[in-house]
Amino acid sequence: MDKQQKRFISNLRKAWRDEMVSAKNYRSLAEQEKNPERKAILDRMAQAEDRHADRWLKRLQELGEKTNTFVESPAEMLRRHVLMKSSPETAAQMLETGEAEADKLYETMIAAAENDSDRQALLEAQREENAHSMMLQEMSRPRVSMHPQSRLDRILGREHWHVTAGGWIGQAIYGVNDGLGAAFGVVSGVAGATSANGQFILLSGLAAAIASALSMGSGAYLASKSEREVYQAELDRERQELEEKPEEEMEELELFYQLKGFSPDEAKKMVRKLAEQPDQLLKTLAHEELGLSEQTFPNPMRSAVSATISTAIGALVPVLPFFFWTGLKGLVISLIVSTLAHFTVGASKVLVTGRSWIKSGLEMTAVGLGEAMITYAIGLLLAPALG
Repeated sequence: MDKQQKRFISNLRKAWRDEMVSAKNYRSLAEQEKNPERKAILDRMAQAEDRHADRWLKRLQELGEKTNTFVESPAEMLRRHVLMKSSPETAAQMLETGEAEADKLYETMIAAAENDSDRQALLEAQREENAHSMMLQEMSRPRVSMHPQSRLDRILGREHWHVTAGGWIGQAIYGVNDGLGAAFGVVSGVAGATSANGQFILLSGLAAAIASALSMGSGAYLASKSEREVYQAELDRERQELEEKPEEEMEELELFYQLKGFSPDEAKKMVRKLAEQPDQLLKTLAHEELGLSEQTFPNPMRSAVSATISTAIGALVPVLPFFFWTGLKGLVISLIVSTLAHFTVGASKVLVTGRSWIKSGLEMTAVGLGEAMITYAIGLLLAPALG
């Protein structure tokens, strides 16, 4: 047996034990839960952990490993005692931490799996643990009384517009800031190295502006494209599960809606209504189980164009004065314009952060000036070497 297989078996044994402990924790909490909706959900999660534990035990036996009868350690019993004494919200938060640890363990095991059968089994378990984590997040939030239609609007994302707008503004500000900082640093450095030679500064500044804009644009395109590809892959997996186990998936979605405050009857009606539109049901399942929504992924081309233009605008600010002036005069004007631009961009962050615009503007101005001083000093040091 090689080292990698030994590590896989060791992790498999740990996963089996963790699932057994989790099942006992969920079942113990379910026994003392007064709310029938939460009780049903905890029971269901306990059953899922039992399935995982049985699967890993069977796999260990297939690999010829001896398995002892499960006995809780004192630390595990103490943790369950603390769970039982905690509020439902606090207990849910503690259990969510456990689900996050399980997710990391499964990630390691998936990478080390030597065959597709093990990899697929681990992926299925990981996805179910992710769904548990989403449920626990809902359970850890205090329940707020809200009209069913308002809750439905929130669930279906009808109030997402302000998030989308905030994201777009934030990306534009980031692009302008990135271009401005990069070009200002280049202009300052070249100015120090060439005694403010306007032609060199203009050429290097334009090169920095173009390179920064293209780099940001291509980076934004690839990042957005990758996010969409991941979303589509998860959607395909969810579609397969929905085709193979439709009743089980729909029951799980009902539980999510019950956690959000709907009665069992309301939840059942909503899910049955969604089932009339398979595509909508699929996207809703992906959103509720995995936290994925198509609305959170911007169009790759739109992201690329936005990042390119905003970065180019920022990068041209320190360079523009050298189209009209040279030498020290051009450098001073560039310094003034760039400083004002840094303050303006910093102040505009208030649209996203809600912070004090003066504080935010001064903060970004200080960073920009500090960067310029460092690159100018480096330019001065390099000047003798450039002849």
